[in-house]
Amino acid sequence: MPKYVLLTNLTDDGAKTIKEKPERIAEVDREMEALGVKVLMQLAVLGKYDFVNIVEAADNVTIAKASLELARRGTLRIHTMPAIELEEFIASLK
Repeated sequence: MPKYVLLTNLTDDGAKTIKEKPERIAEVDREMEALGVKVLMQLAVLGKYDFVNIVEAADNVTIAKASLELARRGTLRIHTMPAIELEEFIASLK
């Protein structure tokens, strides 16, 4: 199944929500799964982004729909990138 990297920034509303209800972070994984996206890893990071997620989705349309659904709430902004596993990438170069 195709993999994607989601780079996420919280909005001011998102930061307020997390401060008041930290467990909300884990709830997003279940919401993503309901939208057809399997969360493989979720990391809180320092720097330009607040979170990095590695996910699987059936196709670009599925991940785009899920990203839009989460972003439309106004609590975060997502930069979505398709990812290629190294073994597959190396094989394509041969």
